[in-house]
Amino acid sequence: MRTPLSAPLEISFDYTRSLGPVLGRFVTGLRDRRIEGVRGSDGGVHVPPVEYDPVTAQPLGEFVPVGEEGTVLSWSWTAGPLEGQPLAHPFAWALIQLDGADTAMLHAVDVSSPEEIHTGMRVRVRWADERVGHIRDIACFVPADAPGEPSEETAGNEGGAVSIMVTPVRLSYQHSVSPEESRFLRGLADGRLIGQRCPACRKVYVPPRGACPTDGVPTEEEVELPDTGIVTTFCIVNVPFLGQRIKPPYVAAYILLDGADIAFLHLVLGCDASEVRMGMRVRAAWKPREEWWTSLENIDHFEPTGEPDAPYESFAHHL
Repeated sequence: MRTPLSAPLEISFDYTRSLGPVLGRFVTGLRDRRIEGVRGSDGGVHVPPVEYDPVTAQPLGEFVPVGEEGTVLSWSWTAGPLEGQPLAHPFAWALIQLDGADTAMLHAVDVSSPEEIHTGMRVRVRWADERVGHIRDIACFVPADAPGEPSEETAGNEGGAVSIMVTPVRLSYQHSVSPEESRFLRGLADGRLIGQRCPACRKVYVPPRGACPTDGVPTEEEVELPDTGIVTTFCIVNVPFLGQRIKPPYVAAYILLDGADIAFLHLVLGCDASEVRMGMRVRAAWKPREEWWTSLENIDHFEPTGEPDAPYESFAHHL
């Protein structure tokens, strides 16, 4: 048996959110070198602020300034920082209770070894060189007695209240697929679409599952399928987003290959988005052969064949 395929995989996007009056005021304050919490119904001060009281669930709005120094309540050492973390060298993550606050906030503490940090340690804010209205306007915390003036001025953006915050999100990991999926992907590298048939119910799954979800038995019989099929369900994408390679509107649809019993998601192009419909006959539009590899991306998209639509009854149980 050939070794299952494995490759590094990265999923990333910019998470954009509106902040509202509470968090908006908090990050606006960070931009202006000011830290504020909000007072709860029990008199405690929450930092970072919360929009609703944890006890009564009522909206909160009494803001309270807190200090730039605080106390480490607990910590964890990071010997190998990941890309995008606050510091590029080893550091500590810590829960820090700022002076005047009754809750702790999570942030990085810049110390050179785990021997230099302990519970109860006093730390202070190191502000970012450029501040935009984000939690990262606090670059990190440092020991309270570290060299450097806590009040040294750094640049902040002028402007009104911050209402939008953008945070890059990235997940990197090594993805390994099953032997059945590996055969499917290797087939794609040769321009073939390979599924597997359940010996009990005779359903054909593409991409293969390894076991039939209906009967729970291994699906060992391989079936080569054509690159034609029908659209079962679809949506028209009208909203632009970061990294989008096709200008909206366009169609993302579930394609049921001829001879298969499960549909998979792909693009439908080659016609106006408004012309796509359930039951439409489509064919794979393959990329040039020199661009093929072990990926469903070898099929650039599906496009209409011009054949008559499939009757609804023929795919109703595949929706």
